[in-house]
Amino acid sequence: MTGKQLKNSILQWAIQGKLVPQDPNDEPASVLLEQIRAEKARLVKEKKIKKDKNESIIYRGDDNSYYEKMLTTGEVKCIDEEIPFDIPTGWEWERFGNIVFNRDSERIPISVAERQHLPKKYDYYGASGVIDKVDKFIFDKDLLLIGEDGANLINRNSPIAFIARGKYWVNNHAHVIDCLNSDNMAYICLYINAISLVDYVTGTAQPKMNQEKMNSILVAIPPIKEQIRIVKKYFQIYPSVENYSSFQTKLEKVNAEIYQNLKKSILQEAIQGKLVPQIASEGNASVLLQQIEQEKQRLFKEGKLKKKDLLSSTIFRGDDNKYYEKKGNEVECIDEIIPYNTPESWRWIRLGTLFQHNTGKALNASNKSGELKPYITTSNLYWNRFQLENLREMYFSQGEIDRYSVKKGDLLVCEGGDVGRAAIWNYDYEICIQNHIHKLRPYVHINIEFYYHVFYYLKNIGYIGGKGIGIQGLSSGALDKLLLPIPPLREQNRIVKELSELIKKLE
Repeated sequence: MTGKQLKNSILQWAIQGKLVPQDPNDEPASVLLEQIRAEKARLVKEKKIKKDKNESIIYRGDDNSYYEKMLTTGEVKCIDEEIPFDIPTGWEWERFGNIVFNRDSERIPISVAERQHLPKKYDYYGASGVIDKVDKFIFDKDLLLIGEDGANLINRNSPIAFIARGKYWVNNHAHVIDCLNSDNMAYICLYINAISLVDYVTGTAQPKMNQEKMNSILVAIPPIKEQIRIVKKYFQIYPSVENYSSFQTKLEKVNAEIYQNLKKSILQEAIQGKLVPQIASEGNASVLLQQIEQEKQRLFKEGKLKKKDLLSSTIFRGDDNKYYEKKGNEVECIDEIIPYNTPESWRWIRLGTLFQHNTGKALNASNKSGELKPYITTSNLYWNRFQLENLREMYFSQGEIDRYSVKKGDLLVCEGGDVGRAAIWNYDYEICIQNHIHKLRPYVHINIEFYYHVFYYLKNIGYIGGKGIGIQGLSSGALDKLLLPIPPLREQNRIVKELSELIKKLE
């Protein structure tokens, strides 16, 4: 149970009569309600408040059902379906508007521009509490304030009801409520914070609880002495609840950090060749490099590859244990740019040697020729998943469809946005991509999941999209030169299987 859930449970116990024992010697709540009605009648007579046209009384009939009688019209209706829970003997149900004195008409808003030039002396209240200070006050009495609008009415990230004390000003975003006495006010405050207000809120973009809706809230009223006991008990428990919530938040943070750190550690072991043992019979990555060279020669002969694409580099370890790269007849030491050490059976390779790659089509709104097709952008591509609702569309010629379509097994990598973010297209249909996404398709069969994890790891260590010597952008040229490790294929498969099983255990 979370701290918030525990707090909500205690509030529910409080307003349902389960937090403190009932005392049969307490005056029933009906006595309190009579006192409130008498006080309201006095204030109406003195013209301090207006008579409520919707004033009513709620009572239980001989059939044990709840009824509401409208005092102005005499109309009576059964409200059993509105009653949210059972209440103890001696308690009563009543509408919020019948048990409080509304002072909304006394509120005065002051604009931000006006407040900027005022001396800061008295609290200035809005929907969720003090938002500023001003040089004067409207109220000089403890009053209950209830947020009138804002998302907090729904998500309840902070209390919606609170008691303002001392001298203060209230704008028109908080209802101002007076009660018969401070004890009753404290209970009403606790009650409003305990219940959901969804049924009393209008609007979605800008939620609002107007006075009419607020007045219709059903309130469970205990005897006044029990109200005092409930509030006292709640605030005795509250520090413990807050401590529990604080410790639970810290525990969740620790657990999340442990999970992330373990995941990063496992991923590092995997990508650096330390997660599974090397098996001599699996040979080394040179087999894959030979297959790549053979496949490129075949594609060149078929006219599917340009001559420049045959000019791959070879990366090897010298007798001095440093890494070198051979391009044609030139040999250069690249030891300083190798991200980390790998096992003897692995090799380093430039991405352009392993993958055919290209970006998608740039948006051209004026081009209306070809076929109108959906396409994905960087906003649809997340780590290891795609968000495919509400895809955009543009026109593609047949040649563009062939070039800019991705198929199952392609690795897609963001050039813009969150640079280096990657996901594997695992759908059984093809789709087009826009120009800020790279499509990576290997020349030979490899474990594409292994290279998804490689991109995730390189992103996390700052090699992609980071600072310093890391690759900060992923243009086609930069991507082509990206250094990637290449283990033997069977080891790639074992790494991916072990990595997947370990991450599942963590979850």
